[in-house]
Amino acid sequence: MPLDLEEANALVDRLHRHHAPVQGHRFSIGAIDDVGQLHGAVIVGRTVSRAYPTRDVLEVSRLVSDGRRNVCSLLYAAAARAGAALGYTRIQTYILGDESGASLRAAGWTCEGAAGGGQWKHTDGKPRRTDQPTGVKGRWSKVLGSRPSLASTAAVGDVADALFEIGDVA
Repeated sequence: MPLDLEEANALVDRLHRHHAPVQGHRFSIGAIDDVGQLHGAVIVGRTVSRAYPTRDVLEVSRLVSDGRRNVCSLLYAAAARAGAALGYTRIQTYILGDESGASLRAAGWTCEGAAGGGQWKHTDGKPRRTDQPTGVKGRWSKVLGSRPSLASTAAVGDVADALFEIGDVA
């Protein structure tokens, strides 16, 4: 189910092992059971690195669950589907070195190897935050495809028009 950032951040604040809530997002998704209880959330935003184009690439900035089986892989897969539907071409995330990535593998993501870590300074000269893990992380990604062209969306419209006309005849 879709979540407001406030709802997703409340879950992060309550359950996340090593990160604080985020400042912003593109979208957030929650995992609920049959009775409507929330068991996890994924917060998806723009990439932190300026090396990636923000109109093409999304980044999972937080993923949290209460430990219920398959919640993490369900949320990673849902985030990728939502990103693809919005026209993004790639989604990525970073995990700690001691995390296995099993949920990412189950959702069809690919490990790209080690990335980041260490100390650095922001462009304004301030040092990196140290209230979060600063070690080397693993970067994982999933290619979402290319954006549909106007020609391909016109073809979809033609099919829809044809089905509408068939429905009128019947």
